[in-house]
Parts: sequence; structure tokens; C-alpha cells
Amino acid sequence: MVSGHAGSGLALTGRRLRYKSRRRESIDVKSISSRGSDGWASSLHSAKLSANTRHNFLDFSLAPSLQNRRYPSMARIHSMTIEAPITKVINIINAAQENSPVTVAEALDRVLEILRTTELYSPQLGTKDEDPHTSDLVGGLMTDGLRRLSGNEYVFTKNVHQSHSHLAMPITINESPRVSLNYLIMRKVGSSTSLSWKLLHIKGMPLVYLGLKVFSRFGVCEFLRCSETTLRAWLQVIEANYHSSNAYHNSTHAADVLHATAFFLGKERVKGSLDQLDEVAALIAATVHDVDHPGRTNSFLCNAGSELAVLYNDTAVLESHHTALAFQLTVKDSKCNIFKNIDRNHYRTLRQAIIDMVLATEMTKHFEHVNKFVNSINKPMAAENEGSDCECNPIGKNFPENQILIKRMMIKCADVANPCRPLDLCIEWAGRISEEYFAQTDEEKRQGLPVVMPVFDRNTCSIPKSQISFIDYFITDMFDAWDAFAHLPALMQHLANNYKHWKTLDDLKCKSLRLPSDS
Repeated sequence: MVSGHAGSGLALTGRRLRYKSRRRESIDVKSISSRGSDGWASSLHSAKLSANTRHNFLDFSLAPSLQNRRYPSMARIHSMTIEAPITKVINIINAAQENSPVTVAEALDRVLEILRTTELYSPQLGTKDEDPHTSDLVGGLMTDGLRRLSGNEYVFTKNVHQSHSHLAMPITINESPRVSLNYLIMRKVGSSTSLSWKLLHIKGMPLVYLGLKVFSRFGVCEFLRCSETTLRAWLQVIEANYHSSNAYHNSTHAADVLHATAFFLGKERVKGSLDQLDEVAALIAATVHDVDHPGRTNSFLCNAGSELAVLYNDTAVLESHHTALAFQLTVKDSKCNIFKNIDRNHYRTLRQAIIDMVLATEMTKHFEHVNKFVNSINKPMAAENEGSDCECNPIGKNFPENQILIKRMMIKCADVANPCRPLDLCIEWAGRISEEYFAQTDEEKRQGLPVVMPVFDRNTCSIPKSQISFIDYFITDMFDAWDAFAHLPALMQHLANNYKHWKTLDDLKCKSLRLPSDS
């Protein structure tokens, strides 16, 4: 008879033996074939794989009859140049499993399963059935929509391949009293240290006037070695290609994003983390980030089979178009080519940075960008600053990867900063984006297209609910992370105040922007 104590020990030993046996047998043809290229890396499942052992695994996976043959030179190539960082991580985990308790080893197996996925930084986007606003926002902003292959086609009001030829020559600014007043106002906005200015009330060309002031403040002309005349011509051409008929995605929105970007660049930690090239790239990216936006989402364009969706293979359609068109317009005429005097290497570096930032505004990778920023910037910064009196730790300088993450996060926050502005501005922009979504829903119904965001029906939509969902799902975590880096107490207070406003309206079953008595 075995005592209970001894029995439990034997049982534990048995579980360990079975577990080790199971791990030894985990590299099989089924696991390799079912996981594809991800399985290739993750199935290098031995803790202390030598080069020859890895080679045997490669032979086995390609042809079982050759598993006993050895090619040392190929093994050396694999170990030196083919082994990906994820493979090294998996090998370290496997090594840790060898002498770990069963519970720890099983937990590490779960870690390995997670590492085999392709979207390591994106959460599982499961939303509650009772929250259709969040579901629609996720579906409308983070996917390419439902594909319809029945020949439906969305025709732009202007042909994107032909409508820009007349814009190569810069237009002349008429120095009327109103224009002069606008310029004086924008000079103050350009040097402002808050996001409280009401750019919505600026008539004419807000992007030109603000751009001239902001670019001057950051020495863009000096960096690019271009004249202010060339810069002005460029700003005019870019602004002329924003659609003033859009309720939201117009040149005023571009000016808003440029203003927010300049505001962020003035923050000490941001300033200490970026070079001047980064600053120039960020300001240009903010200026062009929505140029020629049709007032419809990527999902709409994909569902409608638009020319742009076909051109860009249903992937980051608008963002790819914005950057491509911006560079086409810029280099088309030397009178507005702000890049004509910089050398090829500087141009290539600047161009890549601009493209990367504009593409970061596409929402399908929202959580990936935010989580990378938190893990690569926030957490190391918190660890380094723990117990330190240093308020500014320029962790970006000399670390290009970190600079890229900072620039992506900066333009993402600048692009959707409206919930962090004073309440009257927040309300105004909420109404504008809602109207643009209402118009899209109307057109989807007229054309028989899939309705991407059904809650944005102008007859039934609760704007407060949509704002609450957007803030909860996209804004709060991102701005918490950005605030931890850039220190933005005023913006975070605006965010709290605005959220309270929307919650109050929702609690009162009010679906509009304000209570009727406040209208």
C-alpha cells in the first residue's frame, strides 16, 4: 500500500515524465504543416539546439527520408543569418522549460502559443453585443469592410488621376483685410502653447497661414534650403487638394493636426528625443496626412471597388493615396518643390519618415502602435526614472527605432486630439465627424453597398454614445501612454471633462451634441 504522500509524489513524477515526453514529441509533421512559416520557427522546440541538430530538423521537415543527412555549411548559414529574433526567444523559453515545475512549463507553453500568432501587439477585437457603437467603430475603422465583387463602383467627384494638373502653379493670395486678419491670428496660433485656439473660425486658407508660421518657428525652410516663396506655393497646392465640401476631413482638420503636432514637438521630452529631421518630417506629414480625402472610409472604398482600393489592393487605401499624391504634387513643379535643394540621402530619409508617419494614422494597426510605444518607451522610461529626479530623459536620441515609435504616436494623437480639446471644440468636431459618417451611410444605402457603421444613421444615432465608445476604445489608453511620455495635464483634464459631458447626455437619453436647453 502506498501512502497518500508518496502517491502524490509518484503522480507528480508521472506528470513530469508525460509532459517531457509530450514536449519531445511536439516536433512532428502535423505541427509543422499546420502552422506554416510561424510553425517553422516555433517548432525548433529543443532547449539546446546545436547547429547540426537544427539542421536535422530542417532536413526532417523538408523530407523525412533525408533526416539523417547532415550539411554543416547549411547549418552554419541557418544559425548565422536565417535565425529570426523570435526563434531565439523561443529557444530561450524552451531552455527555461527544461528544469521548470510542470505548472511553469505549461504556462510557458501558453506563452509559446501566443508567440506563434502573427499579431503580437494587437488585441483580440471582441466587442460586447450590447455595444453596437464600439462594434461599428471597430468594423468601420479597423477593417477593410465586407468585400462585394458584384461590380459596384464608387466614382469620385473628381478624377484622382487628372484633377491635379491645374494645381501645379501656385495660386495668389489676395491680401484683403480679412486675409491679413487671418494671418495675424494664425501667427498667434502658430506660437501658441495650448490646443485651445478655434481654427474652425479661420476663413480662407488656414493651412497656408498656420503652416507658414509653424514652419518658420521650426526652421523648416533653413533645413530644406528652400525659400519662403517655395514653401508658400507648396502649402497652397496642398491646401487646394483638400476638399472643403467635407464636413470633417478638410484643410481645417489638417491645420488642426499640424497645430497639435507643433504643440507636441514643443514638449521637453519630445524635443529631447527627436532630431530636426524628425521634426521637419512630422510637420510635413501632419500637413499632408489627409490630402484629397473623399470624406469616406477605407471600408467604403473597398466595398465600392473604387479605383484607389484597386490600386492599393484594399490595404491602407487612403493613407497610401495621401502620401503618394503629396509627393506627386510636390515634385511636379519646381515652384512648389520644397525638396529640390536637399541631397538624395536626406530626401530618401525624410520621405521614408513622412510615409511612415502618415501610414501610422491608419487605424487597423492602432493597437499595435500603442502597445509597441508602451512596451518600448513607457515601461523602460518608468524603470529608468524610478527613484530619479530627472524630469526629462531623452530616450529617443541615438535610438532610431524609438524615434520612429515616438513619431508614430505623436501623429496618431495629433490626428484624433479633438476629445482632448476644450469642450466647445470637442463638440464641434464630434458633430462634423458624425455628419461625415451619416453621409457615408446615406450613400451606402443609395448604392446598395454594405453599411459599414449602421449606428451612424442620421435618424437614430446617439452621438454621445458614439463618442463614449470612441474615447473608451481608442482614446483613453493611447493618451494615457502619450501623457506619461510628453506630460500633458491640461489635455487629460479636457478629456475627463468632455467624457463627463457625453456621459451626462447619454444618462439623460439625449442623442444630440448638447441638451436642448443649451443649443
